Amino acid sequence: MPLSPSQTRDLLEQLGHRPKKQLGQNFLIDGNIVRKSLELAEVAAGDHVVEIGPGLGTLTRALLDAGAIVHAVEKDPVLGTHVESIATEEPRLHLVKGDALDYPLGDLPEDLQDYKIVANLPYAISTPWMAAVLENRLPSVMTLMLQKEAAQRYAAKAGTKQFGAISIFLHAAFDVLPGHDVSGSCFYPKPDVGSTLMHLRRKTAPFRFKPESTQLIREIFQQRRKQISSLLRKAKSDTATRWLESLASAGIDPSARPEQIDTQQWISLEKS
Repeated sequence: MPLSPSQTRDLLEQLGHRPKKQLGQNFLIDGNIVRKSLELAEVAAGDHVVEIGPGLGTLTRALLDAGAIVHAVEKDPVLGTHVESIATEEPRLHLVKGDALDYPLGDLPEDLQDYKIVANLPYAISTPWMAAVLENRLPSVMTLMLQKEAAQRYAAKAGTKQFGAISIFLHAAFDVLPGHDVSGSCFYPKPDVGSTLMHLRRKTAPFRFKPESTQLIREIFQQRRKQISSLLRKAKSDTATRWLESLASAGIDPSARPEQIDTQQWISLEKS
């Protein structure tokens, strides 16, 4: 069971630690949400699971109780030392004390292809961390606690203001399954913004853009209100030239704005 609010406060006091807002340190105190996270990810004994920001170890302990092999990354030195104390008692817990942007998959063995991610993800790193994961080995499942704004960007479809480069990259590789809004009362301290438990499952045939194409899409979305043909001409790269010549075959109006072009059309450009 997760720590109660009073137990969380007591443990933080014992550790001499004050939650850092800039690191998104809002600790889960709701057992139902912890159970739902593991249930959505279908965590089973022997699964390798990456956890970002284990904090006080609530989700970590639940993963270990389910029999998972946990690869955790904790940036905060005080909390890292606390999680390290759990690792001394539990050989299935592997901790990297560092920045998740430097270690997006923790110490996950390089030859391991079958793994899952279950995490209460700090908002400040959510998009760059997700980009790093999408450029790496793809997990079979991700169950992520996110600030609602980030979840909306990830789930966004073409034609909406939230739709952007990260939406394209994510939808090309994963199915975005129904998630759950989570009340601020499920955390200590209570966050100022809404949260969403998001469920992502790798597609049977996930698609990933080449690095130069990924960069081009990011650059294009920096001027999302301009016409795609104009943006591609301005880019002046081999990829941009090829895409410009392939707009018609991909079913894209040259006057369309980037946010109006759906993921499958971006994939068609890449395949042209």
